[in-house]
Amino acid sequence: MPDTYFYRYDDYDRTLVSERVDQFRDQVRRRLAGELTEEQFKPLRLTNGLYLQLHAYMLRVAIPYGTLSSRQLRKLADISRKYDRGYGHFTTRQNLQLNWIKLEDAPDALAALAEVDMHALQTSGNCIRNVTADHFAGAAADEIEDPRIWAEIVRQWSTLHPEFTFLPRKFKIAITGSPNDRAAVRVHDIGLRLWRNEQGEVGFEVIVGGGLGRTPMIGKTLREFLPKNELLAYLEATLRVYNRYGRRDNLYKARIKILVHEVGVEKMRADVEAEYAETRDGLLGLSDETIEAISQQFAPPDLPPRSNLAGAVEALRLEDRDFALWLKSNVAPHRVKGYAIVTASLKPAGAPPGDASAVQMEGVADIADAYSQGELRVSHEQNLIFPHVAIEDLPAVYAALGRLGFAEANVGKITDIIACPGLDYCALANARSIPVAQRISSHFAGLARQHDIGDLKIKISGCINACGHHHVGHIGILGVDKNGVELYQISLGGDVDFGKTALGTILGPAVTADKVVEAVDSLVTTYLDSRGDGERFVDTFRRIGAEPFKDRMYAAL
Repeated sequence: MPDTYFYRYDDYDRTLVSERVDQFRDQVRRRLAGELTEEQFKPLRLTNGLYLQLHAYMLRVAIPYGTLSSRQLRKLADISRKYDRGYGHFTTRQNLQLNWIKLEDAPDALAALAEVDMHALQTSGNCIRNVTADHFAGAAADEIEDPRIWAEIVRQWSTLHPEFTFLPRKFKIAITGSPNDRAAVRVHDIGLRLWRNEQGEVGFEVIVGGGLGRTPMIGKTLREFLPKNELLAYLEATLRVYNRYGRRDNLYKARIKILVHEVGVEKMRADVEAEYAETRDGLLGLSDETIEAISQQFAPPDLPPRSNLAGAVEALRLEDRDFALWLKSNVAPHRVKGYAIVTASLKPAGAPPGDASAVQMEGVADIADAYSQGELRVSHEQNLIFPHVAIEDLPAVYAALGRLGFAEANVGKITDIIACPGLDYCALANARSIPVAQRISSHFAGLARQHDIGDLKIKISGCINACGHHHVGHIGILGVDKNGVELYQISLGGDVDFGKTALGTILGPAVTADKVVEAVDSLVTTYLDSRGDGERFVDTFRRIGAEPFKDRMYAAL
């Protein structure tokens, strides 16, 4: 099926990526020949998304704004089979990581990516990283405007930007076009929210200085309403201020969130506005023609209206409880009548969150071709999305996903856990994340129990860098090391919903690995005993506070 409904590379794109592959191939040759030391090679490999992990090299593949074609996913499967161990890990930045790449194979893997207009540029280093967006973009019933249009504009502007290639620290941008934030924009260096003002104009709220990691912070609104055609000029002004004043003397104080915190949002706004006043009338102004040209690349597929009622769907819903639960948790409203958005859960009970084998990736690609216009999305919650599924095809999609092990009816539930690779792979980690997630998932595997518990987001990080977003989990779990013992610090009440974005509250002393499941079980029991009508876990926490949870959890351990 042709790559339609999303950005297609042109000759400029392909030349840039091809030349970078050739350049990196020579750099690898020189490293293997001993002409480059590891110290000399490190910045070169990082600019091409190649990390040196605990046991092997890891290649981080860019998936801009989480949008994939079935053809691209098949290529990722092929690369994982040829150059890795036959599987990949989807990440919270909507990327794919291959954890067992050999250095001598890395150039060939990049060349294979280039065949399907993919790369690993700017997935590492102190630059503007892969721009993320709402994984329901272009399909969501609640959407104001497709944020991928703007994510692509930002991608083109930021790729190999000479002024922002060596920022004080890495820089992450997220964009949403919906009032329901599925992109976590308030915990990014820059978050952009499309909204409509009283005059009916659509523009951006610009949020700056969010982020997790060692010093978690919620972003501040720098501009309440920015006209769309001024987006790049305003981003350029913001990045210039950060590049000028961001700290370079301390790795832990180098992010823009620290700059905003130290100078204050008013001073930051004044400096950005002053810089913006000098650039807004320059070459960075976006013409209507440019915006329209990019918009046309994301023209929605021609979906003939169908009935919202499908007899086969209703019949199966009544006879198959698991299918009924799957419809409830994994199927979301579409903007076109008779269609739905389907989330394939990469979190089957007891499995490593976000992992997919080559066979599973190929199977997902087949489903996308048959039922979703050949289009897929990666969510920051480490699942895969079919954005355009006819309601009458839902039973077939459910059955096909079941054969792959991806039909778990748990999206948004307690086993839909976000977890980083942790100490099983990462050289920075203090503790394991994946085994903890697997034990929690197995303990709560029963679907009826999960749906009784309701929406509950557990997020696990293996170190303070917070790649698992533990700070904003309803239950956050952070792996820490104390005298060589892996311990887990538990926090409650984190959230990324609009108007309710919050950082979790640490309950108390960290617990040992063998007590984590018991601790989570006691937290869930406290919630079930205390919840009011229609309350989610996080709602009950906000109402009754931390003490009841804390008292019961530590009493149970």
